[in-house]
Formats: sequence, C-alpha cells, structure tokens
Amino acid sequence: MKTNLKKATLLLTGLMVGSKLFAQSPDTTVTKDYVQPFSGGGAFRTWSIGIHGGVLTPYTIFGTNGKQDFTTPQAELGYGGYIKKQILPSFGLQADFLAGKVKGKDAQPGSAYNSFQTKVQWSAALSGNLTLANINWRHQKGAIQPYVTFGGGVINYKPVLTTAAGVSTNFKANDESIREVFIPVGAGLKFNLGRGVNLDMGYQVNFVATDNFDGYNYGGGSDKFSYAHIGLEFALGSSKKPQLATHNPVNSMRTEYLWQDQQNKAALQAQIDAEKAANDKLRADLDATNANLAKFTVDSDADGVPDFYDKCPNTPAGTKVDGSGCPLAKAEVKVYVTEEDKRVVKDAINNLEFDLGKATIRPKSFPSLDRVAKLLTDKNFSLKLAGHTDDTGSDALNLRLSKDRAESIKAYLVSKGANASRIEATGYGESQPIATNKTAAGRQANRRVEFTLY
Repeated sequence: MKTNLKKATLLLTGLMVGSKLFAQSPDTTVTKDYVQPFSGGGAFRTWSIGIHGGVLTPYTIFGTNGKQDFTTPQAELGYGGYIKKQILPSFGLQADFLAGKVKGKDAQPGSAYNSFQTKVQWSAALSGNLTLANINWRHQKGAIQPYVTFGGGVINYKPVLTTAAGVSTNFKANDESIREVFIPVGAGLKFNLGRGVNLDMGYQVNFVATDNFDGYNYGGGSDKFSYAHIGLEFALGSSKKPQLATHNPVNSMRTEYLWQDQQNKAALQAQIDAEKAANDKLRADLDATNANLAKFTVDSDADGVPDFYDKCPNTPAGTKVDGSGCPLAKAEVKVYVTEEDKRVVKDAINNLEFDLGKATIRPKSFPSLDRVAKLLTDKNFSLKLAGHTDDTGSDALNLRLSKDRAESIKAYLVSKGANASRIEATGYGESQPIATNKTAAGRQANRRVEFTLY
C-alpha cells in the first residue's frame, strides 16, 4: 500500500512539474482571445487530447466499504487518456481510454478467498463532457472550468483471486479475460495553465454491468470502482485561436457591444479631428486667396455680374441684365418648368463635385452645369442656389463655405450666359441638415447645393 502511494505521489509530482513547464508562456489577453459573437467553429480550437494518471480503488462515493464484496479497498495506480471534440462552449464529446489495476481484500463471509486483484487491460468509452462555468457576463474566459462527464463503453479485465494461504486463481479458466459494458460517470475541475494547456483534476465512478469485476458475487449487485486522477489537456490546432471549451459566448456579446461603442466614438472623434485640421488649413488657404480673388467678386453696380465679367458697368439699380451685365433687350416671356427641365437640374445636382473643403468646381461637373445654363438662357428661368454643409468645423466657417460654393456655381452659370439677376445664391451652413451628422453617410448627404428652378 505504501509503495503504491509513493508511486502515486511521484506521478502527481511529475504531472505538476510538467504543467509548470507548459505554463511558462503568459496567458492571453482579452483582446487576443476575443472572438466575435456567432463566429463559426473555424474561429476556435475544438479538438484536444488529454493524458492522466491517478488512483484506482474499489471504493466509491456511492457506497460503504462494509457492503462491498471485499470490505477493505486498496489503492493502485491507473492511467488513461482521451480525445475530445468540443461541439459547444459548454458541451463536448470525448473518447476515453483507461487501464490499470484494482485491488481489495477481506471478502464478505462465505468466500474462500481473502483478496482480489483485477487488471483492467483496457477500457474504451464515449462520454459527454458538460462544462459548467462558461456563462458569465464579467469574464471573457474563466480560469477554472468545473465539468461533469457521463457515457458508456466496453471494459476488458481479468480478475485474480487469492486465498489467505497466498494461492492465486484466475476467475476464468485458461487465463481468459472478461469483456463487458460499463458506464463511466465523473466530475472534475480544469485549470487554464496556458493558451492551449489545461490542468485536469477529476474523479470518476465506473459502473460495471455485472458482479464479476472483483471475481466474487455477493449481494447480487453490479460491481463498480473509482478513479481519481490528475493530468494535462492539450488543445490541437493553431495557437492563434482560443479554445472553444474556455470560450464565454455571453461575455463576448457584451464585449462586442462595448467595443463597437468605443470604436465608433474613437472613429468619429478621429474623423472630427481630421476634418477640423482640414478646415483650419482651408481657412488659411481661403484667407490667403481671398485678396487675390477680390477682383473676380466685386460688383460695383450690384447687378449680379462681377466687374471682371461686366460688359456694361454702372447699370442703374434694379435693371435686369444678361450674363455679360448688359440690360435685357426683350420682355420676359412666361414659361413653365417641364419634367425634362427638372431632369436637367437633377442631373446637375447628382454630378456636382467640389475640391475637398473648397468652393472650386471640379471639371466633371461642367457638362451638366452647361445644360442648366442653356436652360436658363433659353427659357429665361430663375434659379435659387442653396448651399449646405455638415456640422464639422465652426458655424462661421461652414456658413462661409456654403455661401462660397453657391456663389461659385452662380458665377459659372453667368459665365455661360445665364442672367445673373435671375440667380440667387444663398449659404445656410450647417443649419438645415437632411440627415444625421453622426455617420459619414449622413454628413455626406448634408454637404450639398440645392437647385430650385422657377
């Protein structure tokens, strides 16, 4: 008995030393182990193998020694292993192997034998493994996983009975072994030592189908024996993936919510900072160029045509002029806006583009604006241009930019012959959004120039 306990102590010490070696690499951080909710099985390591060693004894927690076929259980070394497939974070299937010796002495009255020794040559079982600690809001991965197992399989064993005089006899003639069905039921704890290594400490009771396991039939009940073990489990697959068995799906949903909220705030703040910096540069560029462009915007006679384009300067106030600043020679003819006219204006709006943060029209927009200018000159329409921006930057800067862009379109249409007095250019800045300014798509929709033809 002392020799067996010494062997068990050495075995457990070896396993603990091995576990320390495997645990030298630090545990993964929350970020490294994080997996987006509802990811497929390919995001995890779902296969693992385990090895273990421990103590086999005929005594179990489901009975007392006095009711056993042999009333004094003895401890012997056992060993085994398994291959496990994790199907869900809380459930897996594993194929188990177990071997070793089970011993006991002091048979119940009526037996000619004093002790027995049963050699478990091999046993194979398929068990379900239910993990109990992977549903938690606060911790992404628990350091300890309690579990229970249950299953069924086949055990191959050979009982040997010994009399008080020391004579041993095989339970079956010709030294034959017995093969029977058995049911293993167990519980234990797994401790995470590293990213792919777990320390496994468990206790298992094995219910044999008959009363032949110890070679002595007493009381008519089926035999059973227990196995207390310690071992290591190794996750198979890429070390970059976390173990499904330690994954907490509830916490990952909470983490996803918090991360997305933080990322959205950070991304929005970064975009605001970038656009503020761009606006500051734009302000400096506008201040530097306004003096050079003043001659293109001065309108001394207030007829809507800048002096640079005005061929008839100093026209009387209120005089309607054409695109070159000269009084109109013919009377107005009332016309109606058709669907085709509206399509021309809508096409100009859809194709309108400015340089980033500036009032400079890009050449891509010229063809559709040319058609609007022709429409204004042919049908003598009036046009209202309303410039709008998003809320990025200061109110004053947005108001100025929206006004400058509307004026830039007006100047282009006038340069193509449109009547300046029939074009009204107004800037509203950020005051009239048509979408939310909290998203990039919304801000893009708010940066616009509206055309109203009448």
